[in-house]
Amino acid sequence: MEGMKKCSANYVPLTPISFLERSAIVYRDRVAVVHGDVSFTWRQTLERCLRLASGLAQLGVSRRDVVGVIAPNIPEMYELHFGVPMAGAVLCTLNIRHDSAMVAVLLKHSEAKVLIVDYQFLHIAQGALKILSETSFKLPHLVLIPEYNQEVPTSSKTSSTYANLDYDGLLQMGTLYFEIRRPEDEWEPISVNYTSGTTSSPKGVIYSHRGAYLNSLAAVLLNEMTSMPVYLWTVPMFHCNGWCLAWAVAAQGGTNVCLRNVTAGGIYHNIAKHKVTHMGGAPTVLNMIINAPASDRRHLPGKVVVMTGAAPPPPHVLYKSEELGFNVVHAYGLTETYGPGTVCTWKPEWDNLPRDVQAKMKARQGLNHLGIEEIDVKDPVTMKSVPPDAKSIGEVMFRGNTVMNGYLKNVEATEDAFKGGWFRSGDLGVRHSDGYIELKDRSKDIIISGGENISSIEVESLLFSHPAVLEAAVVARPDDYWGETPCAFVKLKDGSNVSAEEIIKYCRDHLPHYMAPRTVVFQDLPKTSTGKTQKYLLREKAKAMGSIPKNKSKL
Repeated sequence: MEGMKKCSANYVPLTPISFLERSAIVYRDRVAVVHGDVSFTWRQTLERCLRLASGLAQLGVSRRDVVGVIAPNIPEMYELHFGVPMAGAVLCTLNIRHDSAMVAVLLKHSEAKVLIVDYQFLHIAQGALKILSETSFKLPHLVLIPEYNQEVPTSSKTSSTYANLDYDGLLQMGTLYFEIRRPEDEWEPISVNYTSGTTSSPKGVIYSHRGAYLNSLAAVLLNEMTSMPVYLWTVPMFHCNGWCLAWAVAAQGGTNVCLRNVTAGGIYHNIAKHKVTHMGGAPTVLNMIINAPASDRRHLPGKVVVMTGAAPPPPHVLYKSEELGFNVVHAYGLTETYGPGTVCTWKPEWDNLPRDVQAKMKARQGLNHLGIEEIDVKDPVTMKSVPPDAKSIGEVMFRGNTVMNGYLKNVEATEDAFKGGWFRSGDLGVRHSDGYIELKDRSKDIIISGGENISSIEVESLLFSHPAVLEAAVVARPDDYWGETPCAFVKLKDGSNVSAEEIIKYCRDHLPHYMAPRTVVFQDLPKTSTGKTQKYLLREKAKAMGSIPKNKSKL
């Protein structure tokens, strides 16, 4: 069409850096970040991020260099989400539960030029650098985030080459007049997030400035965030950049309430003290809230919107959370979709349904949010969509602007993930007649018993509704007759006492017999730092139990 002209006046590469710049003007004197007695306004936050970017540049950080971070949800972690990309670099937030060996692998794989580490995890970083010092890899600069009001240690076990530079010292190196290194192309990387893989094959998911910008705005919309929300950080910022809320809260000029350790008492205390409006967390966080002792609970100052995801929430947990005054928004996604990729959008006509039916409706994963172009449930071989009958199982697939750029240094895995022109999630699900999808299992978690597919999620949802059960996870156990049968790992509520036989009977009373567990083990459930149950450990334990003999299996 004649007359069009693409130029700097009408085309600017999208980047969440712009959220901070705007809020530093519009909300300049409002509190941006608070942690205990420490707080910064939006204007101060921009100034600190400029100094951070400038300081990193003085350390030799250039465009596309990787800056690694090991830190919990503290103000410095928040600032790094802006300061690192403002230096033109790529942020790599590492899981705080990694050991030194894993950190060493990821630092080497990402080729991190700088490693910024919180004092609580300094020993992990030092161990990783010691491992790397025995290789030809050039060690990253180490920057310590000290405990507040504490001196930086004068001696260190790390190489003297890296001195004892602390975070505030890094900021002091910088200048307020640093020229922000904006992306020349919005598809440039802003962060690398590692999925939980093996040490031999780490998968670093590359996010772009464009994807981060769009998913942040999608997160604002699906959380129904008006301006100046108060967001409590119960989702780890190292996980999918806090589901992109690290940038989203800045877009709305909100207040970030930082929480180093997530406990029920800490959650209730901060909600009451800061009048929190929004938070997030895996279903295990919701479970922690609804089962908190009376001594930890506080009266909610208003409705608290809590986005849950990372694992399908049991309807019972959703129901109890809403009873307490939390408005639960159910989203679903993966690291490869920048965190949330779908939302179970609530419809007013569902308000009159019985509460237990409402909870089941909300437990579905819903539809793509506005940042994702399309979601579907497909046959992974033919790529045909499964019929919307709530029964036909296929693989959940995504396509859109908030799907990762690819896996760092892993062309083969990237090609496999995008085979057929869609991102293949590895999750199995069905589509309902209203178009909403519902997960049935990870492909590796589905239990095939006597030719029948058993969704571990459905069995777990029922177990959560048992009055004595606090947590539950279901995996396959080998079975001489059926091939495999459900094995339930259960953690009981304090003071509760129930037998395995009673649990099995409860399941048989509410489910088809073939879906009921044949084995029940009472124990604490192993968790990742993001609240997901580590089912692979439970699968190994169930396998180690051996097969159920034929004579017992037929009962």
